[in-house]
Amino acid sequence: MRKVKILVSGRVQGVYFRLFTQNKAKHFAIKGSAKNLPDGRVEIIAEAEKLAIEKFIKWCHKGPITARVDHVEITELQHDELLTSFDIT
Repeated sequence: MRKVKILVSGRVQGVYFRLFTQNKAKHFAIKGSAKNLPDGRVEIIAEAEKLAIEKFIKWCHKGPITARVDHVEITELQHDELLTSFDIT
């Protein structure tokens, strides 16, 4: 298992980025969350098998057609608690 924090910047708020992210996370069986940050970025917490996380991160660099992704920052997190769903907060 791998757990990461993904910070996505660009035109990612007001374009259904979090909803598309939730749908893609469900497709890859990823647990976690997505939320808007006050600075205009979206923060994603994602936990899954390594290959699924890699595919998800690749998608995050592109995002949905409604968005424009300028930068993606990945931070590895401790796998301390098992997440059970993917939520939009």
